[in-house]
Amino acid sequence: MARSLLDTAPGGRLALDDATRAASGTGTPVQLGLDELSTALHEVTFVVVDLETTGGSPAGSEITEIGAVKVRGGEVLGEFQTLVNPGLPIPPMITVLTGITNAMVIEAPPISEVLPAFLEFAGLGRGSVLVAHNARFDVGFLRHATERMDLSWPRPPIVDTVALARRVITKDEAPNHKLGTLAALFSTAVTPDHRALHDARATVDVLHALLGRLAPLGVTHLEDLRTATDPVPHKRRRKATMADGLPDAPGVYQFLGPAQEVLYVGTAVNLRRRVRQYFTAAEKRARIGEMLDLATGVRTVACATALEAQVRELRMIAELDPPYNRRSRRPEKRPWLRLTDEPFPRLSVVRHLPAGLMGSALGPFTSRVTAALAMEALQEAIAVRRCTPRLPLVPRPGASACVLAEIGRCGAPCVGGQDAHAYGVVVAEAQAALSTDVDRVVEVMRARIRTLSDQLRYEEAATYRDRLRALLGGARRTERLLPLVSTPEIVAARRREAGGWEVVLVRHGRLAGTAVSAPGEDPMPVIDSLHAFAEAVPAPVDACGAAPVEESELVATWLEQPGVRLVSVQDGDVPLACPVRGAGRHAVPGRG
Repeated sequence: MARSLLDTAPGGRLALDDATRAASGTGTPVQLGLDELSTALHEVTFVVVDLETTGGSPAGSEITEIGAVKVRGGEVLGEFQTLVNPGLPIPPMITVLTGITNAMVIEAPPISEVLPAFLEFAGLGRGSVLVAHNARFDVGFLRHATERMDLSWPRPPIVDTVALARRVITKDEAPNHKLGTLAALFSTAVTPDHRALHDARATVDVLHALLGRLAPLGVTHLEDLRTATDPVPHKRRRKATMADGLPDAPGVYQFLGPAQEVLYVGTAVNLRRRVRQYFTAAEKRARIGEMLDLATGVRTVACATALEAQVRELRMIAELDPPYNRRSRRPEKRPWLRLTDEPFPRLSVVRHLPAGLMGSALGPFTSRVTAALAMEALQEAIAVRRCTPRLPLVPRPGASACVLAEIGRCGAPCVGGQDAHAYGVVVAEAQAALSTDVDRVVEVMRARIRTLSDQLRYEEAATYRDRLRALLGGARRTERLLPLVSTPEIVAARRREAGGWEVVLVRHGRLAGTAVSAPGEDPMPVIDSLHAFAEAVPAPVDACGAAPVEESELVATWLEQPGVRLVSVQDGDVPLACPVRGAGRHAVPGRG
């Protein structure tokens, strides 16, 4: 049985501070298992190979010799060497270069016999790393041979010592990066002479010398070696050691500055792998590069599930306001579109919406601009007034109508053109649309888009398209979140690939707890424990629910995944479903 994995403090509240302290190293130390450690270079099996051939290209040329050395931790585990009958004459210039003659290979086995034996020796499909000097040449011939023999190329990790040398050997040390030049520079035990095994042995010594130079740059594990040739500043690459010891588990990471301030918060499915990626060429954002140059350490919070990690990230960003995080820093500032409360209501964009009004408003929208576009879509289809003054039931003496009234786009209640009853019909249409019944609005807007397109007025058509897209986006978000935030409690479970169940408890759209049951065990005791320790969430006073919108959307996405099963639902005011005739059935213009 597993307990609730959102660390909880007494009383069931989410103990975010406790988790942060544990991540900083002040909690109980955890002994990492072998499967949680990255692959250190001294534990990697390298197969260093060299080929001699009849020419420079696999097309029209054949292999004449294969030599390979298998090495791990500086110790030679085995060697492989054989001549190969190429099935065609060896050019004289190749004989002069390698010393391999036609007479030497006449009794040698063909590549069809040699290649399976080499692949078995190398163990390339079993974790070995293939190394060669100018690997494109050697690997190209090997792959070409496997394809001709209908064998499966194992696609091993490949290390090219030429590329590594270009990274750490300057022109002052060596005029070029040829194998003979590097062998002389590093005083290898064997001098390369264009014979496969001799060259492979020399490449082993060159590889070890290059790894020795790369170690101070932070290249100490196989994951580092795969990106060692990336154009990353040495100062930044050295910081890759920040990832050492981090778990191979989902969680949240915090990059810390010189004063232990939080610079950046992120989430990962695999903490160690994700943090390492920041110090490779995969990270191209200039702003994040600036952050990495300032960072002095990484603090992590390991989580049981990816959903928990995503939610923790949102909460930490909202609480800590890290300077290098751009998104999710103001989750509470999301606009809504609603009708004003007055005798002659009008549409208005508001920042706050009481909980009881969510079913009569659209949103929340991603920005005020998007909300304004949605409002313009409603105003195009429904003749709701657009003037901002608060109108009394009886028109003021001397009031005058606006231009919209003159062109028939407004009933002009400001001058008595509509009484409260007649205007109420218009309000009812607007209220229906705000309740996500947007069919009429969609019909009007699409008709105008088609008309403008037929008239080749594409820029104007695009304006109407953007308005309709904003309206449908807000309506679909309302349909999706309203049932979730209105439901007091949802318990759902999903079977994990590794076995067991991932259980989630949601209250008013807020992740109150999550737990994992062990493979083969009854998950019900886990669910009972989750109920006992999950966060207590009171009924929300805001229409967004008990959590920021982004958190509720993460929870909704998890619940919508295939294989998720509802364990129990405490019914709320709104059924846990989306309306059949809602906005969700309309395709968003420009997005299919």
